[in-house]
Amino acid sequence: MSTSEPTRAANGKPEESVWDYPRPPRLERVPWRIRVRHAMETIVDAPGALRVLETSQPPAYYVDPTHVRTDLLVPSTSSSFCEWKGQASYVDVVVGANRVADAGWRYDHPNPAFAELTGFYAFYAQKLDACYVDEEQVESNEGQFYGGWITANVIGPFKGAPGTAHW
Repeated sequence: MSTSEPTRAANGKPEESVWDYPRPPRLERVPWRIRVRHAMETIVDAPGALRVLETSQPPAYYVDPTHVRTDLLVPSTSSSFCEWKGQASYVDVVVGANRVADAGWRYDHPNPAFAELTGFYAFYAQKLDACYVDEEQVESNEGQFYGGWITANVIGPFKGAPGTAHW
């Protein structure tokens, strides 16, 4: 039996295929610095996060609100429902005159399996200027529905692009 080390990506983290992520999704804590920037402001600077791993999707990162500039967030009227996590409510990011609608979301009353996410925020990399895991700027998940963050160690193909709805 081989005990070789996993292949490491350029960012030093083990390579992960989204096709090895579970369904239903798994929640895990990571000690990686998470940052979100928009309009020259830091919206998030967290020393760690929770991430949700689900088959076919890049991880979504959730940060404790104590590390979020909540003074730059305004509740949105938008919401969505996840069969695993429950009802999500959205927030707009507002920096001066710059408003990004539905740029982030949170679960105020998640399903019991995801209770640890209560009140934590996640953000769409495709809507904001820059999002980082440690010092690596992430690529956004294609499309507007999934909020996954793609880093050098996360391997697709990823659900979310046009033509992937049937996956």
